[in-house]
Amino acid sequence: MARIPTKHVYSAGGVVYRRDEGGRPQIALIATKGNSIWGLPKGLIDPGERAPTTALREVQEETGLVGRLGPRIQRIEYWYRGEENGQPVRYHKTVTFFLIEAVGGNTAAHDWEVDSVEWLSPEEAAERATYESEREVIRRAGALLAERENEA
Repeated sequence: MARIPTKHVYSAGGVVYRRDEGGRPQIALIATKGNSIWGLPKGLIDPGERAPTTALREVQEETGLVGRLGPRIQRIEYWYRGEENGQPVRYHKTVTFFLIEAVGGNTAAHDWEVDSVEWLSPEEAAERATYESEREVIRRAGALLAERENEA
């Protein structure tokens, strides 16, 4: 029996936040696949690119927002299957997420891969996110934002 090849892929993304009129944090979630998958903006790291640069680029492409890079939140890993040249492939994906403050742009300017972008409270975002690994990233980001608020 032939072994299915494994490919390692590396991505970066962000938990994009802003504060509402009352000073409460809101997080931007993106919807894909006919609004059936909710998650964080992320994408493959291009050759010669570093993870923080990828995170800012992907945030702008997928949400329409310009961001200011904050601290690294967490790195997640997962496996999935796909195809290349008609042959099955197993992918081991590593994604590094950063906290990113929205400083400009417009969510209506998101790219074609994204169906919609919504601002939600950290609690609502963690509940709506499709995958548990991203829900955990959102919870950590929410804790970081609460810490920052307490320090101010």
